[in-house]
Amino acid sequence: MPAPDHAPAPALERLRADHAAALLRFERRNRAWFAASIPDRGDAYFAEFDERLAALLAEQATGACHFHVIVEDGRIVGRINLVDVADGSADLGYRIAEEAAGCGLATAAVRAICARAADDYALTGLSAATTEDNRASLTVLTRTGFVRTGSVTLGGRPGIAFARALTPSGTARG
Repeated sequence: MPAPDHAPAPALERLRADHAAALLRFERRNRAWFAASIPDRGDAYFAEFDERLAALLAEQATGACHFHVIVEDGRIVGRINLVDVADGSADLGYRIAEEAAGCGLATAAVRAICARAADDYALTGLSAATTEDNRASLTVLTRTGFVRTGSVTLGGRPGIAFARALTPSGTARG
């Protein structure tokens, strides 16, 4: 059955230090699932998790990035981030737990982060990229108003770059 096009808005929480244990569990539990469609984070990510999280939180404090977890029933079921914030734009990245995939959560989360990007962070555009074989992300990006802008290589794999303009209401322009 196809995912609903308008799932309820998920709970997006700005990443905090107290998310550490739950976030690490989420990443470990879904590592193989993610690696099937996106480049793997590598062993160092897990070995140095606490230091990496501290660095992310410090970077977030500067406004250069906005990191979020997606919470459902008190558990982290995804991440959605805006990185490399500059000149009114940012790069979008997200990952959804295997157990939560296919039910419209990613589409709803991308819609929610687009609204937050425009309304809370005053961004006017987002870019994103995914591997060519990641059908789920291709669908999510297209469904949420992103348009293809070119080809990229992600972790040695062929990919597609996308962009989306934002207005303060979070809706696509034009």
